[in-house]
Amino acid sequence: MANIFPKWSNALPAKVVLAFFVLAVSAVAGVTYYFTPAYSRVGYMPTQPVAFNHYLHAEQLGLDCRYCHSFVDVSGHSNVPDAASCMACHSQVRRESPLLAPVRESYASGMPIEWVRIHQVPDYVYFNHAVHVNRGISCVECHGNVNQMEVVWHDKPLTMAWCLECHRAPELAIRPLDQVYNLNWTPDNPHAHLEWAVEAVVNWNVNPPQSCSGCHR
Repeated sequence: MANIFPKWSNALPAKVVLAFFVLAVSAVAGVTYYFTPAYSRVGYMPTQPVAFNHYLHAEQLGLDCRYCHSFVDVSGHSNVPDAASCMACHSQVRRESPLLAPVRESYASGMPIEWVRIHQVPDYVYFNHAVHVNRGISCVECHGNVNQMEVVWHDKPLTMAWCLECHRAPELAIRPLDQVYNLNWTPDNPHAHLEWAVEAVVNWNVNPPQSCSGCHR
């Protein structure tokens, strides 16, 4: 009796399984590579409920970051200012501006403004703001020159590989503590600053974790 299927069809099930395996691995690899913050969040610039201009406040008016983000140097999290912080100035300045209506309503009702979060690490990642800024890591290292942004956007990748680059060579990011919140600061002598930074890493006992447990607790 003649065979119904040709001889080459005997290998067809194995080829189908192999093709499915290759497709699955490729899909996982593609998602892992391209769905990191470097590709999915850099440039993210959502519309906020209040058009807060960082360039006006931080650059032109010279407000210190800690006026609004008042717990950044003492807490693991950088707080978003409440309406009372805004009204400390805007009860006198542009007090009738229609752009500030949500702030006035929030202040009167006690209901917080629903800001859209821009910078966010996964729930399984531990990050402490205070540890970084108190060891000479400026806001610009992770957030970019926010003082030059009229509308804040997600500027840095914030991927694990990107974080590890800094943890492996912290001397390339450290600056004097009195310049951490000076977002326009650059060293006058980069070579001399690098020598100082190498010594600061030792003197300040800066030892960023590079093991998994350091950031995944």
